[in-house]
Amino acid sequence: MNWIYAWLLLSPALIMLFAFTHYPAIVTLISSFFSTPRGKRPAKFIGLENYQALLNDEVFWQVIWNNLLYALATIPISVAIALVMALWVNGKLRGLGFLRMAYFTPTVLPLIAVANIWLFFYTPGFGLIDQIRNGLFGLPDQNLLGQSDTVLWAVMAVAIWKEAGFFMIFYLAALQTIPPSLKEAADIEGASRWTFFRRIIFPLLMPTTLFVSVNAVINAFRLVDHIFVMTGGGPDNASTLLLFYIYEQAFKYWQTGYAATLTVVLLALLCVLAIGQFFFLDRKVHYR
Repeated sequence: MNWIYAWLLLSPALIMLFAFTHYPAIVTLISSFFSTPRGKRPAKFIGLENYQALLNDEVFWQVIWNNLLYALATIPISVAIALVMALWVNGKLRGLGFLRMAYFTPTVLPLIAVANIWLFFYTPGFGLIDQIRNGLFGLPDQNLLGQSDTVLWAVMAVAIWKEAGFFMIFYLAALQTIPPSLKEAADIEGASRWTFFRRIIFPLLMPTTLFVSVNAVINAFRLVDHIFVMTGGGPDNASTLLLFYIYEQAFKYWQTGYAATLTVVLLALLCVLAIGQFFFLDRKVHYR
């Protein structure tokens, strides 16, 4: 009878998971095969027309490229910075508590607040960045958020600044579980710090790296707040990411059928990336 109690204990979580995750995903998939209802005209089944329109949508392909570039740049950089910061604050330093707090502070700030802080930094003429450029180097003003070739990189900098401290906490927790006897044995064997990190520390951190990288991928494809506040997707869709494009189609243009199709693409893309990460990194974990 224990299995009955087990399922009873699990049932609230399972009901919530189905109601707020699986059911919306199923409804979204079904909606992608229907047109957008207009007034008294109900939605009608149109098959793959939304998907055909998606393939012919030039903005969609630009958005996919923007998001892939955003992910390829922010994920490895933020994870690498998080690992370096964790190694740094895991040692014995003066003011260690303050240093850890400073690294973690961007994580607890609301996304809208972060966007507004960096919006001030990027403001042409009197923003912090232009003040430094003009005062120290005599360089002219530059509108980083108003140029197509710089706007996405400016948004990337904000994301890396905010996420690195969050990932650092997981690495720091993993580092503190490593037995000190391993370092003592490595010192006795005459191993250098780099050898100890490459052969001992980094392999032991692979499960944490898997967890962090999966979260980093999800974060890279669900950014809306910074785009909404800082750029609005412009100029000329140069900073529009996939989830923001879905938001525009659903709530700005009221193309709910097409937005559902884009959402299906987003879910499929995240599933493929997550499965690929598990196969690649999890295999390394077991190999080590």
